Amino acid sequence: MDRRELAAFLRSRRERIAPADVGLPAGPRRRTPGLRREEAARLAFISTEYYTRLEQGRAPRPSREVLAGLGRALRLSDAESAHLHHLAGAPPGPPPGPSREVGQSILDLLERLPQAAATVMSATLEVIAWNDLAAALMEDFSAVPRRDRNLMRRVFLGTEGQGPWLYGVSDMRSFACHAARRLRATAARYPGDPEVTALVAELLAGSEDFAGLWASHDVASQPALRKTFRHPVVGPVTLNCDVLDISDRDQSLVIYTATPGSSDEEALRLLSVLGTQRMDVPR
Repeated sequence: MDRRELAAFLRSRRERIAPADVGLPAGPRRRTPGLRREEAARLAFISTEYYTRLEQGRAPRPSREVLAGLGRALRLSDAESAHLHHLAGAPPGPPPGPSREVGQSILDLLERLPQAAATVMSATLEVIAWNDLAAALMEDFSAVPRRDRNLMRRVFLGTEGQGPWLYGVSDMRSFACHAARRLRATAARYPGDPEVTALVAELLAGSEDFAGLWASHDVASQPALRKTFRHPVVGPVTLNCDVLDISDRDQSLVIYTATPGSSDEEALRLLSVLGTQRMDVPR
């Protein structure tokens, strides 16, 4: 336990929080920035004396429950919470489960990519955000039940009618292998998460293909950098595929772009005009 660094970290986090951020009045006599010690202690459900000793570097090692309370009270990010635990000599356990909350800056970025189809995927390969062009290229995900937005289910179990996502992406087999390996790594990171456990069980019971890939215990793969979508209206569209990690939330930003001046660029431009109007998928 690094008492000195822990004290400095707590003080710096406390001083950055305005009283209004946590529903407290500023008051006319507030002379220090941020929260008072007694306010931080009250929000963390610990005594003011104990919190004061933590900031003075005189307290014994806090329990995980106290650290969790401090994290909530001081509005720590996941990275800051992990840092707090390490300073206290109590490294955090496995995260509770894959995050499905997409940061506002990422949502804004999706809208600023009008010439690219972009989606955000969770650690379990669930599509959790998308822009208009992605909806036109693949499908209107807003009209799909959440469970069917999971690409693992789409690839290995299918959905009723299959849906436009399976227009016939050129690297479907390669993607299936990549998806299974990625889920294997995700399951190791979130061993106690019921959704991850249930998804693996469902795939093992419903797909011999997935069961075979799962039995290999592979966890590393390189996804294809180009994909061809066989779209029922504009025909084949070959796109570059770039995957960017959103490391603080264990998510991925997938961006599909066309080569400038190509017929694929024209197809994407047409799709941006057509939008998500109903399209019959060839059987």
